Amino acid sequence: MVAIKVAERANSIEYAIRDVMDNVGYATKNGKKIFRLNIGDPVAFDFPTPDHIKNALIDAINSDKNYYSESEGIPELKQAIIEKEKKVNSVSIPQGNVVITSGVSEGIQMVMSSLIEQGDEILIPGPAYPPYISYSKFWNGTPITYETIEEENWQPNPEDIRKKITEKTRAITIINPNNPTGALTKTKFVKEILDIAGEYGLTVISDEIYDQIRYEETFVSTSKLAKDIPVVGLNGFSKVYLMTGWRLGYVYFYDQDEELKKLKEAIEKEARIRICANTPVQMAGIAALNGPQNHIIEMVEKLKIRRDYSWKRLNEIDGLSCSKPEGAFYVFPKIKDIGTKWKTDIDFVIELLKNTGVLLVHGSGFDPIYGSGHARGVFLPPIEILEQAFNKIEDFMKEN
Repeated sequence: MVAIKVAERANSIEYAIRDVMDNVGYATKNGKKIFRLNIGDPVAFDFPTPDHIKNALIDAINSDKNYYSESEGIPELKQAIIEKEKKVNSVSIPQGNVVITSGVSEGIQMVMSSLIEQGDEILIPGPAYPPYISYSKFWNGTPITYETIEEENWQPNPEDIRKKITEKTRAITIINPNNPTGALTKTKFVKEILDIAGEYGLTVISDEIYDQIRYEETFVSTSKLAKDIPVVGLNGFSKVYLMTGWRLGYVYFYDQDEELKKLKEAIEKEARIRICANTPVQMAGIAALNGPQNHIIEMVEKLKIRRDYSWKRLNEIDGLSCSKPEGAFYVFPKIKDIGTKWKTDIDFVIELLKNTGVLLVHGSGFDPIYGSGHARGVFLPPIEILEQAFNKIEDFMKEN
């Protein structure tokens, strides 16, 4: 029998949000009801895709718009994105500077593969959405996480960014609002990061997929503040437009001096290799952007009630503490007894699941440095489900 060799880069891939589900079988076999607080999928709960978006998909299929579309994206969708970014985020983008992707994750993959050579470094907020770390490693680069300060509601530490820049640094990443902490990066810190990027001649990558899901603080797009600093923007339809399983996103290039021209051309080549994003879904994306937007207000109002409840409950449980999420739909509580009662946050998450059926994600999966000792959960379920889950967490903490 021939032993098939697998590339080391494939063996090294991790995605904590879904990897943790390997442990669900044990809890299910032992009769536990599973409270799936691990995946940020509002559509899996009581946030259905708006009817006008679903109908646009059906109409596209029925009218035979089932062909390969332009690799960089349908022009009408790119134009709708440009208008949305101008209206919502006050960012001006030429149509030629937008590439449609199969979700933001594909956009991250394309950006990382086009930027990174062997040994190159990407600065990423700690903690961060896992694909930024995984794809950096996959393309033989080194993800370097910079400090975000929990006691300051996870705001970035610009001095830590500055001291971690080396001759190998290619870009600085901002995730705003942040996944997994729910933090909104304050404007003054975004400006400081942009100033640092300008000083060292670095590109800024700005992931803004939760741009319209925020509660108290005002969100300001990185590109609005950038002036002459080049920004690669990442956004998509999964969260705000409740199209998670449809896989539709985009990369745009804010580039006043055409410093990103070669990067844009490289990403366009990658788009051609994979042919195109799903054509009927792109047609639905046009309807999402050009159609009624009232579902966003309703969603945020409903989420704010669940955010307030979850944050309050977590801080009432002995052994846990949690900063208040300002955007997205995540809580990222600190587990005080990691290192004593539980050796690692992974051990905590697995033991909690096996004993209670509550499924969270270990914080170290979002960064082994700044995420360690935490767990990420979502506050997407209705209050009655959240109440059951938090009651089980509270009982578990008391018993341990």
